[in-house]
Amino acid sequence: MSNAPKYLTCTAAVVAGLLTACQSAPQQDLSKADIARVAEVKSSFGPSYTVSTVGPAAVDPQFLTAQKLPAGLTFDPAECGKAAAENTVPEGVKGNMAATTAEGEGVRYIVIALETSEAVPVNTPGDQCGKVTFTGAGIRGLVEGAEAPQIDGVRTIGTHRVLQTVTAEGPRTGELYNYVATFGNFIVIVTANPLAVPDKPPARIDTERARDLVTQAVDLVRG
Repeated sequence: MSNAPKYLTCTAAVVAGLLTACQSAPQQDLSKADIARVAEVKSSFGPSYTVSTVGPAAVDPQFLTAQKLPAGLTFDPAECGKAAAENTVPEGVKGNMAATTAEGEGVRYIVIALETSEAVPVNTPGDQCGKVTFTGAGIRGLVEGAEAPQIDGVRTIGTHRVLQTVTAEGPRTGELYNYVATFGNFIVIVTANPLAVPDKPPARIDTERARDLVTQAVDLVRG
């Protein structure tokens, strides 16, 4: 990754321990929790953003599998390939979801709230897999831990992914931050990635804003 554009490496150094920012606290009263309230995060976006909402409705798998890496990659460390390729939230999750999407200033933020019939264990890489690089046919990138917000009674995980591909028009780079917060039978997911804008370099992702959205969405859902 030594030839990666500078904007890919400008994030602060992240240690593996930051993959898990907060362990679950004692049992919470979630009797008043409501995933529909995640729509209220739209108030935090100004007029420069286009905001849309979805649900509550049955879980739409496309919201959970959009980050999936292609097959046939070689990983370093090799033993971390499975962990790096997995989505944080396992595939096949059943339940209901609501989502809010905001696009503006060159970045897309998606805030998702899920309610399942029982608690869903999330995929958490081990300490040795805090940073994993990968290569494949015309593709390379990395998956690393990212600082996640600390929220009382909530387990949080942050992940940063970079994907570089080679096309006829030249190299293309995609970047995505993904944050997952779990509490009881509820999951909050926030993703942030630059929008593809012709003739413009990718916008810088405001990771502080993304982390704030996690905290705000959890507070809204818990009520």
